[in-house]
Amino acid sequence: MTQANAAPLEQQFIQWNGFLVPVDFPYLNTLLLGRPRHTMDDFFFRHPQMDQGKRAKVFAPFDALDGYGESISEKNTVYTDKIILDESEKEELNRRLTILHHLTYNSRLAKANRVIVTVEYYIPCTDEHSFACGLRGQYRTETGVVWKVDMEVGKTITVNQKMIAFDDILAITAKKDNIFACTWDES
Repeated sequence: MTQANAAPLEQQFIQWNGFLVPVDFPYLNTLLLGRPRHTMDDFFFRHPQMDQGKRAKVFAPFDALDGYGESISEKNTVYTDKIILDESEKEELNRRLTILHHLTYNSRLAKANRVIVTVEYYIPCTDEHSFACGLRGQYRTETGVVWKVDMEVGKTITVNQKMIAFDDILAITAKKDNIFACTWDES
């Protein structure tokens, strides 16, 4: 091994704007000149300098078709078939709804008890441009205070401000598990 190969190649650098630039950099002269300055020449009058506020608008995002991104994301929605509950599941759901009905019989009881539940329910697809329209749907969850359980007329449960039909409910769970531990006789 010769001494020329063992010694590292020493290279000289120039400090420029906090960077080290090699002396043999091919565009060093152009770099050191900086940005071109146009003052009172033909280019300056044809292309006046834009102020910073207007210049920022040039780089703002542009959406040529309003709502196109949303409609594309809607097409990626996965729809499922509605789950049909068997008799024992229906009885358990009916028992839980009866307990909630008695705990929220009127608005005074609903405010006093403030029963917090999570309801998993089915929403059918209403997008007329989708293959699943009227055939399939999605399962969603709503968590909040039960304000009303209408057992006779509407057959709905109101959680927060959302009214959910009994036929669409898959499951109801309470924040406090002991709420559904008791049995409520309809006497």
